[in-house]
Amino acid sequence: MSQNKFNDFVEIVKRLRKDCPWDREQTNDSIKAATIEEAYEVVESIDNKDFDELKKELGDLLLHVVFHTVIAEENNHFNINDVIEGIKSKLIRRHPHVFGEVEVSGSNEVIRNWENIKLKEGRDSVLEGVPSNLPSLQRAHRLQEKAAKVGFDWEKKDDVWEKVIEEIEEMHKSEKEESKKNLEKEVGDVFFAMVNYARFLGINPENALRTTNEKFIKRFNYVQKKIKDTGKEIGEATLNEMDKYWNESKKFSEFN
Repeated sequence: MSQNKFNDFVEIVKRLRKDCPWDREQTNDSIKAATIEEAYEVVESIDNKDFDELKKELGDLLLHVVFHTVIAEENNHFNINDVIEGIKSKLIRRHPHVFGEVEVSGSNEVIRNWENIKLKEGRDSVLEGVPSNLPSLQRAHRLQEKAAKVGFDWEKKDDVWEKVIEEIEEMHKSEKEESKKNLEKEVGDVFFAMVNYARFLGINPENALRTTNEKFIKRFNYVQKKIKDTGKEIGEATLNEMDKYWNESKKFSEFN
């Protein structure tokens, strides 16, 4: 029944490509931005623990997977069966401890084997496969993870923290030199070092910063509301007034 439902879904998308003027005009390139947006909406529903919304957003993301594939099939590149066969073969090939005779001691060894298998498949570098279009914070985390999987990593967390302090000091030194180009590099080094320390703490920095962004939005919206309640617009308030309501917002759990 599930297979029939999936096939029916694919046929619906194919019919849209034939009969709907808008769908017919789309290309892989024209819908790629929307594909990214759908992926972020999936993440947002997970963050909100809204499983009804997650179900819908996963459906939207599945639509994009099929839509991209149908377009590719029309141009004789590949079809949905090729996509499924490709990922099926990859999962089997990269899990020899499940589908083969390889034995592993735990998840760390699974990760190392995964990277080694990818190199044997023809990749020139462990760092290949990290998309250049990822948000830079997330990309830094993935690059560090991949290097660590093959042993290129710090041994002690304290040493990583010392590196953070070192990069901050270098940033301050560069600031005094009044060179924007060098300062930009040093600021980047601080972020990269801090991402590395977060990784050692077991914290995903992208998730952490996203949470902080949402907290800032909630608290600042509280400040705006309180200022508006006094009959002022936010631009008319003093910094002391805004700080007062900002600190007040910290007392409420919904703004934390």
